[in-house]
Amino acid sequence: MIKVVGIKFKNSGKLYYFAPKDGDVYERNMPVVVETARGMEYAWVAYPEKMVEEEEIVPPLKPIIRIATEKDTQTYLENQEKKPQAMQICKEKIAKFNLDMKLIDCEYAFDGSKILFYFTSANRVDFRELVKDLASAFRNRIELRQVGTRDEAKYLGGIAPCGRVCCCAGNMPEFKKVSVRMAKTQGLSLNPGKISGLCGRLMCCLSYENDYYAEASKQVPKVGGEVGTLEGKAIVVSVNMLKMNVKVKIDDRNGGWIYKDYPVDALQFKRKAVIEQAEEGDDSDELPLE
Repeated sequence: MIKVVGIKFKNSGKLYYFAPKDGDVYERNMPVVVETARGMEYAWVAYPEKMVEEEEIVPPLKPIIRIATEKDTQTYLENQEKKPQAMQICKEKIAKFNLDMKLIDCEYAFDGSKILFYFTSANRVDFRELVKDLASAFRNRIELRQVGTRDEAKYLGGIAPCGRVCCCAGNMPEFKKVSVRMAKTQGLSLNPGKISGLCGRLMCCLSYENDYYAEASKQVPKVGGEVGTLEGKAIVVSVNMLKMNVKVKIDDRNGGWIYKDYPVDALQFKRKAVIEQAEEGDDSDELPLE
C-alpha cells in the first residue's frame, strides 16, 4: 500500500496521484504546487491522503512540492488574466497566415516558461511559421496542440440538450467510448439531432445506462418478432426495458388487431443468448446520416 493525494488540474479534469510531502496536512480543494513532466504546475487537492494498492499508480510517483502560498496563487491568477490577450493575438496571427484552424484555449505554464495553445481542425495544419511569429510576439516558448471536437466541448463547456452542463465539462474526468450500437440497444431514435451533443458527436451519457440495457435486451423479444401469449400468437410492437413490459398486437380474425401490454415473463419466446451482432459501423461514434 502507498500513501497518495488525489490532485486535479481543472474542475472537470482527470484525477492524478501524487506523493504527499511529509508534515503537510491536505484538505479538499486546497491549492498546491506539484511537479509534473511539464515542470511545476498549480493544482488543487481533489481528496486528501489515502492508501492505495501499488498496482493503481504509475511509477515513479511525482511529489507535491508545497501547499500553494499567496505568491503562488497570485502568479496563477496573473497567468489567467493574460489569457484573453494571448488568445486575441493568436487569433490575429492565425488569420494572418490564413490557417484552417480554430483556437479554443491557451495555458501559461506556472513558471512562465511557455504558452500552450489548443486548437481544432478538420485537417493537419502546418503551423511552423505561426509558431515562429508567436514566439517573436510573446518572446516565449510556444507550443500548439491539436485536439478533437469532444475536447473542444470539454474546454469551452456549455448547456447540453438535457438542460445541464455538458458532462465532459462538469463531472466526467475522462471520455468514455460511445457508439451507435449503444443508441440502438437502448431503443433510442437514430436522429442525429436527438442523440448528439454540442460537439456534434454521440452524447457521452449514452454509456451511463448501457450495461443495464445490454443485459435487459437479452431478456426481451425483438420488435416485430413473434411471441406466444395466453390468447395465441402475437407480434411485438414495442418494448419497455425499464418496466420489462411488451406491447403486442393480436389478430382478432376479423381483419383487425387487438393491442395489449404484457409483462415479459408472461410471454413465450426464445431468449437471446447474446446480443445480436450490430450492423457494420455500429461501434463507431460517428452519427448516422438521415
